[in-house]
Amino acid sequence: MPASPSAAPFTPLDFQLVLLRRMADHNADLVEDARRALGASLAQMREANRRWQAMTRGARSRGAAARYRSVLGAPESTTRRTIGDLECEALAWPVPLWPDLRFEVLLAPNGAVWNEWLVRAPGAGGPALRTLDDLAPWSCTVDEAARAFAPARPMEGTAPTRWRLAFTAPDAAGQRRSCVAEFTWGLLQRVSLGYSGAMPPP
Repeated sequence: MPASPSAAPFTPLDFQLVLLRRMADHNADLVEDARRALGASLAQMREANRRWQAMTRGARSRGAAARYRSVLGAPESTTRRTIGDLECEALAWPVPLWPDLRFEVLLAPNGAVWNEWLVRAPGAGGPALRTLDDLAPWSCTVDEAARAFAPARPMEGTAPTRWRLAFTAPDAAGQRRSCVAEFTWGLLQRVSLGYSGAMPPP
């Protein structure tokens, strides 16, 4: 008897569909093109997301680091990194959908996951971010935007796996504008202008 869909192994393709499903609220057209490039149906994307949610919320759910290893295999790289006074371990996996990016998981000394998001691959040339026009969807990661338009202020995301940054950046005419950039899994999704909250100093 063939295995049921829920019993089939969760693959790296399934994981990429999970990443896309989280981005569909902001960039449905980009997600649709990417899903087709992966050769997956809309039903497959929905099923992958359902299974991922079950894996992460189940009573017997394994730790996040072990879950990523089981789905993505051995990390492409494992490096030590110092954040403040603590030393953590950074695990990185390639993401075929975005060859210049890596999926990074930061592990605390006790093995807990501190962060899980997309970052630029070592040696890959990052985008030239100078004005708001450069901030196209999927063009940059959280850390790239924060560096390009420093000082940027992190804000609470609207949902798990989402981040926001408030900063000022010049428009095409050179006028500095207050804005908030929204990221999903660490990848830029959209930029909203006219943020009225407290901004970092220029």
